[in-house]
Amino acid sequence: MIHIVPKPTDTPDDDSTGAVIGELKRAGARCRVLDPGMVDPLDAGLENDLIWVCGIRQDGHQFETLNVLSLHNRVINTPESIVTCASKAMTTALLLKCGVRTPDTAYIKAEAQARDFLRRHGKVVYKPLYGYDGNGIRLVTRPDDLGPGPWYLQEYVPNDRDFRIFVLGGEAVSAISRRSDSLTHNIHQGGIGAPVAIDEDMRAIAEAAAAAIGIDYCGVDLLQDAEGYTVLEVNGTPNWHCMAAPIPELLARYLIQEERGMRA
Repeated sequence: MIHIVPKPTDTPDDDSTGAVIGELKRAGARCRVLDPGMVDPLDAGLENDLIWVCGIRQDGHQFETLNVLSLHNRVINTPESIVTCASKAMTTALLLKCGVRTPDTAYIKAEAQARDFLRRHGKVVYKPLYGYDGNGIRLVTRPDDLGPGPWYLQEYVPNDRDFRIFVLGGEAVSAISRRSDSLTHNIHQGGIGAPVAIDEDMRAIAEAAAAAIGIDYCGVDLLQDAEGYTVLEVNGTPNWHCMAAPIPELLARYLIQEERGMRA
């Protein structure tokens, strides 16, 4: 049985969970929706099953429920990997540890250090530590624009687009470029996505980023500069807008394969 935790942000016009459920049913897989809010993980009656987490609310209850369920079930993506991706500081730390190229970044509480980081780079990008969908991201060019700390700051990389690479089971399977007239090219912030071919450098860094996080599938966001690609962040509950590959079908196939592997 595949138990499915729906994405909280799904809508009738943008239903990621429903798209994959449709593919699972077409393939004859047994599946059911699981609401973590209605589960006592200490007495859930779930054992040796597969739980697919399409999305998770940013609250402690859902995380702890799924974390406990992961002791006796296969959870995709694991609560740990989703929370790791949600924390930009932890994501950056793992990328640096594994030698994956990422913009110069600081996570700072002392204002003097934040001002020094800004002076060194001239322009920096402030991002909420646990932000999503491009919300709250802003360009900082003056110390007075820093606002209250602590600060997660990245060097500004001049660009007119970014790239979202969908990595599944360690393999980059599809990619889009995203363009906009604003600082962030996120589709939720008005960016326009279009499919692009995955070149070998793009593939290598996206797959390395996913491996650094230790995640079943993800969206790896890249920028391109004079030295090549650099990883902005890794999304543990990614959308797949505008992808040319049939992501719901591929994801359903992966879930079925992993569930069968548990029975082998």
